[in-house]
Amino acid sequence: MYDFIVVGAGLAGSVIAERITKLLNKKVLIIDKRKHIGGNCFDYYNKSGILIHKYGPHIFHTIYKEVWDYLSDFTSWINYEHKVLVSINRKKVPIPFNLNTLHELFPESISRKIEMKLKKNIGVEKKISIFKLRKSDDSDLKLLGDFVFDNVIKNYSIKQWGKGFDALDQTVLERIPVFISRDNRYFQDKFQGIPNHGYTEIFEKMLSHPNLEIMLNTDFNDVFSMDFQRGIVSYKGEEFKGKIIYTGELDELFNYKFGKLPYRSLKFVFKTIEKEFFQKAAVINYPNDYNFTRITEYKHITNQKSKFTTYSEEYPQHYDRTVPGKNIPFYPIPNLKNHELYERYRRLTLKFKNILLLGRLAEYKYFNMDLVIKSALNLFDEGINNAR
Repeated sequence: MYDFIVVGAGLAGSVIAERITKLLNKKVLIIDKRKHIGGNCFDYYNKSGILIHKYGPHIFHTIYKEVWDYLSDFTSWINYEHKVLVSINRKKVPIPFNLNTLHELFPESISRKIEMKLKKNIGVEKKISIFKLRKSDDSDLKLLGDFVFDNVIKNYSIKQWGKGFDALDQTVLERIPVFISRDNRYFQDKFQGIPNHGYTEIFEKMLSHPNLEIMLNTDFNDVFSMDFQRGIVSYKGEEFKGKIIYTGELDELFNYKFGKLPYRSLKFVFKTIEKEFFQKAAVINYPNDYNFTRITEYKHITNQKSKFTTYSEEYPQHYDRTVPGKNIPFYPIPNLKNHELYERYRRLTLKFKNILLLGRLAEYKYFNMDLVIKSALNLFDEGINNAR
């Protein structure tokens, strides 16, 4: 009945399903465990009429014009450039740590000296990782690196990942730079914005093709079975000879044959108050205070006008697929042991000629939204369209 079955109605699955139905006019079934499309990008209007992101703030940004143009076929944009503050020593200062942050937190004599050395040794409008600063031979630059690590990263890591940075890949630390600039924007990408009517409308448009069927509240293992000896996947008891694009957790696909791949989950506590604004920025991070890591206030992002405002406190937690409220996998935990386990599962997929992996969960990588779209577009162009 179907030419393709896509597992997961999030960003990866929806983009690939849209391309297949629109450009190839093939029949596609897309299934998802949740009761809604859109995955973690899902947003909706709450009882007070505030558009909120159910799974935390999603700010779209990209350097890739082709990705921006693709998504722009489904939405117009709110012109929004994300600015984030972090609470350090009872001050709310810009993050990523930049020259403005430096001068707000350090005495002027020290901040001027560090700024001069940053510009001389690294350059203007450049970024350098905290990892490199902490290894610097220059005592002032090392002082800066240690300060940022101690006040921004160390405790945040324990809350976010449940472990210190020494148990994670170095690449995680390298994602947190010092920006030698007065630019307070969180992202410097050329294309930035928020969908004018939210993300859910984008998914509804993507998945509106008559050749596409959506099956929600459906677990993959309830309708599929795997024959490891013959490399055959069956759908509802019959061999499925079309392509399966899998965007879910790879260990679940193989019934945890080698053990479970670990993830971190998040709990969001939403609060609505009768006030124009609760805080002075869309997101304020709290690395050292409270049990939550950040507070997001959504009206800053959506530019809505209302006498009410809604914000969410974000609590990282252990992921447990068996416990409601903890059963959404947000972040793969990057370290060598976990990557080796993932590779064992990935090699199993090679026994099945019709399974393709796509997205953050299936590839066990942290992807920004634009890279998920780019990866899906590339898979369609190179792995599906050219393979016909």
